[in-house]
Amino acid sequence: MIRWLIVIAMLMHGVGHMVFFLEAFAGSPMGFADAPWLLPGAFTVTSAVGKAFALLWLLAMLGFLVAAIGFLTRRPWWPALAVASAVISLVVLLPWWNTITPSSRVWVLLADLVIIAAFGLPWKQQVIESLG
Repeated sequence: MIRWLIVIAMLMHGVGHMVFFLEAFAGSPMGFADAPWLLPGAFTVTSAVGKAFALLWLLAMLGFLVAAIGFLTRRPWWPALAVASAVISLVVLLPWWNTITPSSRVWVLLADLVIIAAFGLPWKQQVIESLG
C-alpha cells in the first residue's frame, strides 16, 4: 500500500511541474503571479528566461514520472532519478518563488526535500528496504 502512495505522490508531484511549462509556452493561466523572479532582472514566466526554465520544469516532470514507474517496477536506478529530479525541481522552484502560490511552493519544497532526504542520503538503502 505504501508503494502505491509513494508512486501516486511522485506522479502528482511530477505532473504538477507541467503547470509552469503550460503557462510559459501556452499562455494558459495557471495561477502564477506576474511578479518577476527572485534574481536581479525583471524576467517573468512568459519571458525567454521563463521559457528556458519551463523546459527544466518539464525535465523534472519527466524525471519524476519515470522514477515513479521505476519505483513501482523495482528498478535499481529509480532513487538516483528521483533525487536528480528533486534537485532540478528545487533549482527551478527557488528563482521563481515570487510567482508561485504560497501553498504550492511550500508543498513542492517539502516534497523535494523529503525525496532528497529519504533517497539521497546515506540511509537510503534502509528506507528502500523498509518499503518492501
